[in-house]
Amino acid sequence: MNLIETLIGKLQNHPKRFVFTDGYDARVLQAARQIVTRKMGVPVLIGDRTSIKDKAVKLDIATKGIRIIEPERSNDLEQFTGDLKSIVRFASLTDKEARNRALDPIVFATLMLKRNQADAIISGATAKASSGLRPLFQIIGTQQRVKTASSLLIIDMEAKNVGIDGAIFMGDCGVIPEPDAQQLADIAVNTAALAYHITNSRPKVAMLSFSTHGNSKHASISKVQAATKLAREKAERWDLETDIEGDIQIDAALDRTTAILKGIGDSPVAGDANVLIFPDLNSGNIASKLIHILSGANKYGQIIMGLNKPAAEISRGATAHDILGASAIVGCQAIDHQLLFARADED
Repeated sequence: MNLIETLIGKLQNHPKRFVFTDGYDARVLQAARQIVTRKMGVPVLIGDRTSIKDKAVKLDIATKGIRIIEPERSNDLEQFTGDLKSIVRFASLTDKEARNRALDPIVFATLMLKRNQADAIISGATAKASSGLRPLFQIIGTQQRVKTASSLLIIDMEAKNVGIDGAIFMGDCGVIPEPDAQQLADIAVNTAALAYHITNSRPKVAMLSFSTHGNSKHASISKVQAATKLAREKAERWDLETDIEGDIQIDAALDRTTAILKGIGDSPVAGDANVLIFPDLNSGNIASKLIHILSGANKYGQIIMGLNKPAAEISRGATAHDILGASAIVGCQAIDHQLLFARADED
């Protein structure tokens, strides 16, 4: 069974509320129908009710079990306007300006999440990533112990001898263009923590570079080496049981024979990495899309890490299955880890 099917099974025992900012999109409607059909929880679509209903009829999608909310007709609009103005960043807005902001589907959905009227948010189907990320950072904010919000993609491979039963966690592929050593360490630990949370498997983190234990005089290598040290220290403070190796090349991270030839065969990560941390956004974004296109493997994300609430910012090129997968991930992210892997849940 692949990762997403496993997570869907978890949600059937612990259903969640998913709010989608692009309610009119055909792929979102298809994913929402699957959430209901597969008993994962309740999908909430933000948008014009008539338009969404008409689109559903054309697509032959039943809307029973799917909630549709029109912000301008919502009883929560006044409260949400006040919530927005209570945030320092928006305190100077007039009531009318705050109301207009709250009417934006992304902002309205984010305010629902903040008020615990939803458990996870999925945006990005029809908008640029920056449009969806900005309200999340401004309204939801990051966890107290997290300095850097970032993102991860999960590649779910047919071959189950790689990653965690075929699942490889990749960060950061969508948020921070040029992370410094501290940010890179945050990305590594946040990614490892989420990998552990939804799989219950030990994260094996590869801090990727064009070198394996290379010359620290090179700035990019030095950054990865410093980030590796910081990530190990942070994982220890978090009591996160993980293995972190860096700097390491991708072949040594995924192929044990190569790792032995390169002199790091004793590393628990060598040839067995399941979390790949890229030194910058260029390499992460290119690598993830290259793997997806050439291998045909399923790709889920971006999952936004470090926020106070679970959130996914999907690609405008995402399929309905991609959206369903991202929903399953953030839905399980909203479930307490002990509850997620309780023995009764496995029976």
